[in-house]
Amino acid sequence: MFRTFLILIFLSTTITLKANEVSTNYKDNVISSEKISSPNGKLSFHFYQKKISKTTSQMYYNVFYNNQEVVLESELGVLIQNNLFESALAIENDPSKFWCENLTLLSVDNKSENSTWKPIYGERNIVKNNYNEIILHFNKYGEKAHIEKGENGTHYNKRRSYNMDVIVRVYDEGVAFRYHFPETSNGLFLHIEGEQTSYALPKNTMAYYERWAQGPYSYLPLKNWPGESERPLTLDLENGLHVSLLEAEMIDYSRGKFKLSKAKPNTINLSMYDKVDIITPYSTPWRVIMVAEKASELLENNDIILNLNQPNQIKNTSWIKPGKVIRSNLTTKEAKECVDFAAERNLQYVHLDAGWYGPEMKVSSDATTVSKDKDIKMQELVNYAAKKEIGIFLYINQRALTNNLDEVFTQCSNWGIKGIKFGFVQIGSSKWSTWMHNAVKKAAEYQLMIDVHDEYRPTGFSRTYPNLMTQEGIRGNEEMPDATHNTILPFTRFLAGAGDYTICYYNNRIKTTHAHQLALSVVMYSPIQFMYWYDKPSAYQGEPEIAFFDAVPTVWDDTKVLQGTPGKYIVTARKSKEDWFIGAITNTDAREINISLSFLDKNSNYEAIIYNDDDTVNTRTKVGVNKAKVKNSTVLPIKMKASGGSAIHIKKII
Repeated sequence: MFRTFLILIFLSTTITLKANEVSTNYKDNVISSEKISSPNGKLSFHFYQKKISKTTSQMYYNVFYNNQEVVLESELGVLIQNNLFESALAIENDPSKFWCENLTLLSVDNKSENSTWKPIYGERNIVKNNYNEIILHFNKYGEKAHIEKGENGTHYNKRRSYNMDVIVRVYDEGVAFRYHFPETSNGLFLHIEGEQTSYALPKNTMAYYERWAQGPYSYLPLKNWPGESERPLTLDLENGLHVSLLEAEMIDYSRGKFKLSKAKPNTINLSMYDKVDIITPYSTPWRVIMVAEKASELLENNDIILNLNQPNQIKNTSWIKPGKVIRSNLTTKEAKECVDFAAERNLQYVHLDAGWYGPEMKVSSDATTVSKDKDIKMQELVNYAAKKEIGIFLYINQRALTNNLDEVFTQCSNWGIKGIKFGFVQIGSSKWSTWMHNAVKKAAEYQLMIDVHDEYRPTGFSRTYPNLMTQEGIRGNEEMPDATHNTILPFTRFLAGAGDYTICYYNNRIKTTHAHQLALSVVMYSPIQFMYWYDKPSAYQGEPEIAFFDAVPTVWDDTKVLQGTPGKYIVTARKSKEDWFIGAITNTDAREINISLSFLDKNSNYEAIIYNDDDTVNTRTKVGVNKAKVKNSTVLPIKMKASGGSAIHIKKII
């Protein structure tokens, strides 16, 4: 008979704490406490246990930044249903009741890390990994005998020992914690029904609420949400701080979102998609709380998600090549035209989308063959493209992959395909999370790069398997969002990792200016960047500003967010070798800004090629191109039209 065991930490009423104190309302009840601070000392995580009755103690945490409250007294915990324990009398007659006995804190380990590593590709070429860590080792029960009453009288029983660790890391950029179940001699099985992880925020906190991964954003207080919110969830605190809640290393667990507590005001609970079955040893995903004084610093600090994942597991990565893509219609003739265009315009890939192997939603469709009703000579096309150093990407629906990974990947490898876009992926459950990441691993064996579309959002697995190049999970140009939405994305969705926004330059349905679309290639990071999603080579009619798309890379040596406010505007500068590229976009309001170029080398001179919206230009796209000599002391004045932008290419003068 399964019985239910809860490791819980309950929220109390909101209290005000100084950074060097634990909960003063319950000071006399505190039985253990630990504090850990970031390397720069600004950010701190407080853990403490306290008695809530004569016989029961529970655990709590707080987060502070420069003595300011970020997360108030909040709960941690895991809900486990299991026959691990011979008795759980406290809830035997009421299994829905939250029940918690004492967890004994056995010991605390401390660790610090201050290192750097080089990614295969990314938003910068060196990643700093600097944190302080504590591991709290807990025991449940121990080998203590007890008396249990049964139907046939009283009998003697012995409870089994149960161990769990809480691991906490504090970076300058944020805090992260997870639950770890150590290995046991018999490979203990656990049935996790949920987490009790919660986040109590200060009053008047505002959230960038998003109901689903490809949904719009709403700026809401922490009450009356219409449902769960996606992650990352970015929050504006009344004290001026900016916070984002994320998860990292979610590869074989149930996807988490965020929902409001029904019982406690200003409190967000982690909401797991489904239950999870595990065998020890096992670690749950990291729960991450990023904190910044400026919203722009959140994006600059998003390497914390990569740092919380395992290092690269692919020995030979020479075949992993980021690049720019044009999508083709499904004929050999049109695909070859796209290959020619790609070669002329410094793109690296041509993509064949849904339908090349048959109806994508039918399980019977076979992605090892080209559909008979399609005029696609796959091997001929791949060979033609290879002669011009262009690779071919293929779309394949998960239905055609689920039970045929090796067969499909073998055929793609034999053809010479460079990458696959997974479509209509199932997400959320531990089953499909595990399938997805195992499929990426399997693809690496066949030297295939992967782009995952639809609702999947990254949690840092691209560090471990960098053939996972990018993913959708974003309201991009397939939905044609407005400019305001685009100015929110960098401070929310892009904190989690690369986003396949699918830029559309010539399509007449875009709700922004063309200079805005140019700038998106810098603002929206994606190692595989679609530049012409709904466009054909014939759409190009000699517009001079396309030179920016020709030149812009998709991966970077350095990234700086120069200015920005979510929902208003952002200015992002990225470096590739000696060149800098700047993307500036505004919302539906016109805007004038000044861009300081103080990040340039002080001892060098540069030329800036500036692409701005200009109604006086005699082209369909109305983008003007101007040049200026600039240097480290230059401040560039930029005028952006409503829903507009500016793209700037800065070259060092030798």
